[in-house]
Amino acid sequence: MLPNPPTKSSAGLAVPELPVRVALSRSPRRGFTLIELMIVVAIIGILASIAIPSFIRFQLKSKTAEAKVNIAAIRTAQLSYHAEYGIWVTAPASPSTNGGTSSQDFVVVGGAGTGFDQLGWSPEGRVFFNYAILASGGGGGPYTIDASADIDGNGTDQVWGYVHPSESGATVTGTLGCTGVFDGNVSNQTSTVGACSSSFGRLEF
Repeated sequence: MLPNPPTKSSAGLAVPELPVRVALSRSPRRGFTLIELMIVVAIIGILASIAIPSFIRFQLKSKTAEAKVNIAAIRTAQLSYHAEYGIWVTAPASPSTNGGTSSQDFVVVGGAGTGFDQLGWSPEGRVFFNYAILASGGGGGPYTIDASADIDGNGTDQVWGYVHPSESGATVTGTLGCTGVFDGNVSNQTSTVGACSSSFGRLEF
């Protein structure tokens, strides 16, 4: 509101007048249009279609890392046992089946004093994979450690393993089907831990 300048009365006295309200123009309020909202929703959908599959693949890869860690630990336990007793341990698949897309408690198959219990190995916490060792020919023969799981739920097990050849270079197929490790472009590699096929393990994701 702006005051009016004072006016003079007939007697010559200044008489103040009441202030006059001045209307200030205001810009009208404006919201989002339907087209703008549809564009935002479309952008969010595109980002989600890219990010969600990548996140799922990351989860599958992190779960697959369990097999590599545990197979390496089993190999270490096997070498320690062989150094003390001169033989390789055979262990049936434990648990008897893998947990698919869910983890499960590790249960030694075969009872006390046999298999993984004889070896003195057990994993830390629950597992997605089941594990097995197949040894042949006593202390100088080959053995294979393998592990299988279906963590992506596609009905096909992913198999990881470690193949230890005999002194003559002979190998044995693992209980869960591993004949050797796929390393880059080369199949059936020995003395290394990895996926047993180009379609298994992290390579599948």
